[in-house]
Amino acid sequence: MEAVDKTLNYYFVSWFGPRDSRVEGFFLLDKYPPTFILSLLYLFVVWAGPKYMQNKAPLSSRGILVVYNIGLTLLSLYMFCELIRGVWDGGYSIFCQDTHNAGEADLKIIRVLWWYYFSKVIEFMDTFFFILRKNYHQITVLHVYHHATMFNIWWFVMNWVPCGHSFFGATLNSFIHVLMYSYYGLSAIPAMRPYLWWKKYITQGQLLQFVLTIVQTSFGVFWPCGFPSGWLYFQIGYMISLIILFTNFYIQTYKRKSAFKRKDCLNGSTIAANGHTNGLSTQMDHYSEKKTH
Repeated sequence: MEAVDKTLNYYFVSWFGPRDSRVEGFFLLDKYPPTFILSLLYLFVVWAGPKYMQNKAPLSSRGILVVYNIGLTLLSLYMFCELIRGVWDGGYSIFCQDTHNAGEADLKIIRVLWWYYFSKVIEFMDTFFFILRKNYHQITVLHVYHHATMFNIWWFVMNWVPCGHSFFGATLNSFIHVLMYSYYGLSAIPAMRPYLWWKKYITQGQLLQFVLTIVQTSFGVFWPCGFPSGWLYFQIGYMISLIILFTNFYIQTYKRKSAFKRKDCLNGSTIAANGHTNGLSTQMDHYSEKKTH
């Protein structure tokens, strides 16, 4: 393993330059193989989990889900607030911010962004809960791609550009995750589901997040400040891939649901004589409610 790490480090340094010494000693950041191996284990569980659960009853994990989602809501809120404070204290520029201009504020941003990186391995549990509850329709290409890539991407971000212009996407994403995980925590409580109406807007917020990140990242391309341009181009490309996948998810989830409801209305079966909604329509609403990010 040590030989593998030395070889990887040689190539990484030759491609990206020297690592940022301020993250030395941070958990999981000194060597890449642990992050890569955890990602491979995640993909293995995605493949093997449904096979393991094939002849087993879905597990009821409502209480755990509530605690898990509340925990990630609070962690996301902490990261969002601390990033805003760090950016304010360091006088960060929205147009372009180098990684060595804000002194102590940069160190604060680095510490918070380590939590952001680490939160990506915690979020693997999203998928594991889907498997245990046999909600396989939620394990989409978008879902797996997003979870598996973010953890790895942020290992590289933390080792080479752990502050500066890297703050923006993480700040926006933390805010979206406050809304998202609070929604999923509440949706795990059956009595709360009729009052949850904003999931559609969370997906719209995610798409807006990607667009705003592309715009803000582009500022660093057109008004350079010393932040490595290669990272900026990579982030723009990655955001475009997420826009494509999330747009497809949005169309498949909400446009299809809308078309189903229109068809149901034409058949005269949306509202029964006693004023109760049609059972199939209710099932479709429940299916859509349980879709993930």
